[in-house]
Amino acid sequence: MAGREATNPGDSAILVAERLTRVLPGEVPVTLVQDASVRIGRGEFVIIRGPSGSGKSSLLYLLGLLDRPTSGRLLLEGEDTGTFDEDRLATTRLAKLGFVFQFHFLLAEFTALDNVQMPMRRLGRLDEAAQRDRAAQLLRDLGLAGHEHKRPSQLSGGQRQRVAIARALANDPVLILADEPTGALDTKSSANVHDILHDLTRERGCSVVAVTHDMAFAQGADRLIELVDGRIVS
Repeated sequence: MAGREATNPGDSAILVAERLTRVLPGEVPVTLVQDASVRIGRGEFVIIRGPSGSGKSSLLYLLGLLDRPTSGRLLLEGEDTGTFDEDRLATTRLAKLGFVFQFHFLLAEFTALDNVQMPMRRLGRLDEAAQRDRAAQLLRDLGLAGHEHKRPSQLSGGQRQRVAIARALANDPVLILADEPTGALDTKSSANVHDILHDLTRERGCSVVAVTHDMAFAQGADRLIELVDGRIVS
């Protein structure tokens, strides 16, 4: 796959989280994540796992700038994201991060090509022709040549998830965050997604952080982060 030059895992930190805590306020406050410190190296594949309700997705959303911590600090490529206003957070997510969820969240009325092109349109760095060329290339890279003009309803579950991965790669992010990316897939499609995400770290130097219950998917990870009751225990 074409993209950012690959580097060895851990060469430098893409993301550093220092004692992140997230508490939902209320009559009885609920602590989702407590004192979580994480360092993600360039080109590293990291798995977050733990029992249901342990705060895995909550931690992932903090790392992905989708939620703000109640306390603690998160640096992305050396910048303290706690100083960002909402507009800069949104632009940073769009330009530097890619997201893959259990359900693909493709827009049903648009083709695969259009779905992949959308983040590029929002960022506005490329002209229309360059956007479409890049979207088509990403789909080809992910084994979807000939499917560019199909709508999600015309694709299998595994194909839809590959379109979602292509969309996540649209703006050449430094970090992909995946929340149960194989949770809705069969064994063969799960293995395909597993291989694609691992290849991203080797071929593109893109870091991947994934939440999963799937131990087969976790095989080959550079690190496993174990979460219990919102705390990192190993």
